[in-house]
Amino acid sequence: MSTPQEPPSSTGTEPGTGTGATAPSVDAGARPTARPRVGNARWGIAVLLFFGVLINYFDRTNISVAAGPMGKEFGLTPGELGLVLSSFLWSYTLAQIPAGLLLDKIGMKSVLRVTTWVWAAACFLTAMASGTGLVLASRILLGLGEAAVFPGAMKVTGYWFPRAERGLSTAVFDSGQRLSNVIGTPLVALAVVYLGWRGAFWTTGILSVVFAVVFWIRYRNPKEALRSGRLSADEYDHIRSGGAQDEDVVQPNPLANLGYVLRRRKVWGLSLGLACAGYTTWLLLTWLPGYLQTALHMSVLKSGFYTAIPWLVAVVVEFLIPGWLVDHLIKRGRRETVVRKTVLIAGMVIALGIAGAAFTTSVPVALFWITVGTVGITLAYCVSNSLPALIAPEGSVGAVASVMNFVNTMFGLAAPIVTGFLVQATGSFAPAFLVAGVIMAAGIFFYTVVLGPIEQIPAPTHA
Repeated sequence: MSTPQEPPSSTGTEPGTGTGATAPSVDAGARPTARPRVGNARWGIAVLLFFGVLINYFDRTNISVAAGPMGKEFGLTPGELGLVLSSFLWSYTLAQIPAGLLLDKIGMKSVLRVTTWVWAAACFLTAMASGTGLVLASRILLGLGEAAVFPGAMKVTGYWFPRAERGLSTAVFDSGQRLSNVIGTPLVALAVVYLGWRGAFWTTGILSVVFAVVFWIRYRNPKEALRSGRLSADEYDHIRSGGAQDEDVVQPNPLANLGYVLRRRKVWGLSLGLACAGYTTWLLLTWLPGYLQTALHMSVLKSGFYTAIPWLVAVVVEFLIPGWLVDHLIKRGRRETVVRKTVLIAGMVIALGIAGAAFTTSVPVALFWITVGTVGITLAYCVSNSLPALIAPEGSVGAVASVMNFVNTMFGLAAPIVTGFLVQATGSFAPAFLVAGVIMAAGIFFYTVVLGPIEQIPAPTHA
């Protein structure tokens, strides 16, 4: 099938464009560089998604900072603490595919209007927990509430942004998970120090309620925003003519569509590649503060601020490379597949540096290698998170994104458990970092050999 990003062969057959002609190729160098200003309503949507992901990750990672004092109160071993840290991912993983099918059927607006209140309630329940069982139950509820956020954000960028702006728009919302460690980890650490570990969950629960209200008021799909005057006709044409997916395309049989998606090799290459990066991501999200506190002998407050350093560097790199540079090169006529896959593979190679932390007890050296690994993971993650909206058949972004997130979180679920028991068995974090390096190397294979070209999968009726 010809694809919008390859200039020589586009034929105007992409379903759902609503124009009867091919979306302009982002590889074609002949398009004029000077365009009239078309408005910035779409970037307001990107910022809204950013705050959703940011607060989402406050809720996910607050337990990693509070784990020390909470573990002492409940008398948890490192292995038991690993189970508690991973409990969010149990339900989050199982809910991924149902959430994706629901997103494809009824849309992001309706789904997130309900689930934001669920995850806020989960934070409040954790703050009130009187034992390990209640903490586990509230974290499982949090996983159910937050399952639709990332597939939904990917689906929304497919609606709201032309293909040549997917790098930056994805970097905007994806940076929320990095900045949660820059802003949220020190914030939660302060809450733990001054309010106790329960205060950290009250704080993030209140922030979740605020976002729930703002999202309810502000989010609309592009056609709805156009009708209400929130989106100009010029900006809407800019979005649609640039290859955005049609929000009105709905798969009549979500389960059959899921089966079709699951048979695509491209989906598995993307999913397994991201899962290898996801393993190390969740190792860091759940265990980095604990590593700094136990192996490098930092206080809770100091570990919160040191945890922010690798993620702050990663956010800067994310906006510069998979955000600005990728879009810039594609607009200048570089082939989309070459640009995106180069950054993707380079990120995975750089991420192998995480293994360097296994060979040192020096704080500066350990932070250097952790920062290198975090930057590499971020490059791979940002590009990967832009791909479901680029490769999915019309109306199937939710399904592709949920399969990708399901496989990703299966690996992520294992990371805190494996790390906890490795630390318990060896008394060291070194084996955990070495395992992460091996898994990252496997990810390079999936991205290079299995994924293939970055092009849209044909719809089931055209397969």
